[in-house]
Amino acid sequence: MDIALVGIGKIAVDQHVPAIADSPDWTLAATVSRRGTVDGVAAYTDLGAMLDAHPEVRVVSLCLPPVPRFDYARQAIAAGRHVMLEKPPGATLAECHALAALAAEQRVCLFATWHSRAADMVPAAKAWLADKTLRRLQITWKENVRQWHPGQDWVFEPGGLGVFDPGVNALSILTEILPVPVHLTRARLMFPENRHTPIAASCTFHHPGGAEVGMELDWLEPGAPAWRIEAETEEGTMVLDKGGAEMTVNGTPVARPEGALGEYPTLYAQMARLVKTGGTDMDLSPLRHVADAFLLGERIRVEGFEW
Repeated sequence: MDIALVGIGKIAVDQHVPAIADSPDWTLAATVSRRGTVDGVAAYTDLGAMLDAHPEVRVVSLCLPPVPRFDYARQAIAAGRHVMLEKPPGATLAECHALAALAAEQRVCLFATWHSRAADMVPAAKAWLADKTLRRLQITWKENVRQWHPGQDWVFEPGGLGVFDPGVNALSILTEILPVPVHLTRARLMFPENRHTPIAASCTFHHPGGAEVGMELDWLEPGAPAWRIEAETEEGTMVLDKGGAEMTVNGTPVARPEGALGEYPTLYAQMARLVKTGGTDMDLSPLRHVADAFLLGERIRVEGFEW
């Protein structure tokens, strides 16, 4: 199937373009971006012009920052195209619900992707926790914003999510692997005095079984990134590391599943199946936790941030 990419920035170049190129399901037919292009692919700066010129494009994959994404998604859906959304699926929960309603009205597929949920060991972690009694779960998600979002001021603007841009990746795994839902009860959000979104956060969640569930986020990690979830149960300890790419149980590594594709190839394979079968996949549970953190969070002013 022909697909178009909108927003040719770092994530598109690093992840989306290679995943599409290696997929048996897709052909990259066009791009839309103010600056970026892909060699050998028709390039546009206006989504409407691309849609008019390429009626054969069945799917539009949006890699834009969250704030402008709604208008692009609405335009593509109104044109009868299936839409794939980079995480988070929108800047607000309300606009995500509006897109889902519009997709249902237009009878097109809408896919809110959570790339960390597609990491190789996440299904194994979910299966291992399914029949365990959880005592404690701790998320540690720390990285350097200067490395992963160099000079990208939009992450610190309203709607940019700040440290919850990577943090929602952890929450997408949490909401996938736990057999029962949790909800946020407390948050401390550290806002640089010259920025609109937090650069660090500490969150606590209620677990219906009484387990301790917490999350620490930091965007000023000077060393190697730490993307880890540790779950202590009555039957032992499971650790998901490197964003879900590695897993140990009681210190013993668990083998990577045969046929595992990696995050973005898995997402594009899922999108192909969704288009063939029809319907919408718009799980918003990770974004709900982020919204709750901004609603409940204690806001603490910290030293200003400069690139």
